[in-house]
Amino acid sequence: MASDHSKIRNGKISKENVTFYKEAGYLIAENLISKYGIAELRNETNQIFRGERGKIEGLLPLSADITDKEFLKKYVAIHFPHKISKVIHRYLSHPKLTAILSKIISPNVKCMQSMLFVKGPGKSGQSWHQDEYFIPTRDCSLTGAWIAIDDATVDNGCLWIIPGSNKPSSILPRVENKDSNFADVDTIDVSGYRKEDIIPVEVKSGSVVFFNGYTLHSSLKNVTDDQFRIALVNHYMSAESMLPWDQDGKLPSTEDLRDIVMVTGQDPYAHKGITDVNKPYLRPEILDIKK
Repeated sequence: MASDHSKIRNGKISKENVTFYKEAGYLIAENLISKYGIAELRNETNQIFRGERGKIEGLLPLSADITDKEFLKKYVAIHFPHKISKVIHRYLSHPKLTAILSKIISPNVKCMQSMLFVKGPGKSGQSWHQDEYFIPTRDCSLTGAWIAIDDATVDNGCLWIIPGSNKPSSILPRVENKDSNFADVDTIDVSGYRKEDIIPVEVKSGSVVFFNGYTLHSSLKNVTDDQFRIALVNHYMSAESMLPWDQDGKLPSTEDLRDIVMVTGQDPYAHKGITDVNKPYLRPEILDIKK
């Protein structure tokens, strides 16, 4: 797995990139989103958290003179912002994203979740996890697209991943978390991996990190005094696969959750129609689900 194949050049994914993704479980597309696009997403982030795009339970009332940074520090993330934001919804199917997704997933791709992270100074990170544990696709097609709105560095809490941990495509047990870098109550024990095999993914604003649902990843605490690490993270999967996702018990059990957005190709299950059951909500600072 030559390191140069971990990066997609000029937005054009190569056969070597696809092979690398299947083996290592991640890819980095530098400067995939334009400066204009990033400015648009940054402005929309502020509008969403100010409550200008619709009601989200738990959003605090704001005085007119409070700055964007001051109120963003109060939050960690919003799930499903595309439900109230036309801008976020449009970026689910951004052409440069779908051109890559159609190569590493399938010609037919659907999106089932968006998350808008606003990790401010001093905020803790996410513990080691596999997205597949929370979003049950089980066909190895689950893919996160992590769009860096701010530069992501080790200091402000960038992603850390373990290349190759997507194999053998199994869900690892979760254990009690004792690391103060993480806000979550549980984590995955990664002590069996060599330190040199656990790498930070530092990327510039506009870059996108793609990673498989079984790939182990985490983020550490933002130890800066004045930097944010804002990112839009969308989750995609093959449209050929059904989605038995009950949102950790929030929704009725189902063999195929149809609250999705087709982003490219054809929907084999279009005859089932589309539902609208998920609503945007604030992510709690301490995550304790899947009890």
